[in-house]
Amino acid sequence: MDDSVVIALFRHGLTEANKRKAYLGWTDSPICIGEIKVPVKSVYDGYFSSDLKRCIETAKIFFPNTNPKLLKELREINFGAWDGKTYDELKEDSRYQKWLSDPFQYYPPDGESFQQFQKRIQAGWRQMVDEILLKDLQSCVVITHGGVIRQLLTKYAPEKKEFWEWQSPHHRGFELTTNREALRRGERCTLLQEVPLMEKGNG
Repeated sequence: MDDSVVIALFRHGLTEANKRKAYLGWTDSPICIGEIKVPVKSVYDGYFSSDLKRCIETAKIFFPNTNPKLLKELREINFGAWDGKTYDELKEDSRYQKWLSDPFQYYPPDGESFQQFQKRIQAGWRQMVDEILLKDLQSCVVITHGGVIRQLLTKYAPEKKEFWEWQSPHHRGFELTTNREALRRGERCTLLQEVPLMEKGNG
């Protein structure tokens, strides 16, 4: 029996807030349907998603006729009072300037710290791992957010990089490959592959 496990990470479709370069955390913004791209590979053994609307809608487009398990732990970082605002709207805010200079030390008003974000993402990953092992899944997919993907790659990609060194564009996904025992122990994966997305067809 093949002992390998593949975990695919896909970012939700481009939203109106993304287009205007606004911070988008726990609030939602409409997906730009005309610009959506879909994975070339569309069949996995298990499906997981953030419980925010933009991820649920993306999951329906990417993987129709599936019923992803929704995990609130896989939400984007909570930007609090800055949610939906752009750099130009915030640049005069002294707390925002401090956060830009050290986002690991400071955090948005009514938002969450980076440490809280990391702890929450880890809890969501653990829930997924438990289900993968319990159901003996060989592949699964996660529809989530750019910050979540960056954090998971920082923690589990074979190559060690800092959080801000990773990029998570809307037009590419990632597949992490590991084995069941390494997954159980929380070790880094052995292989990372980019997965291109293609324009959604009309038929």
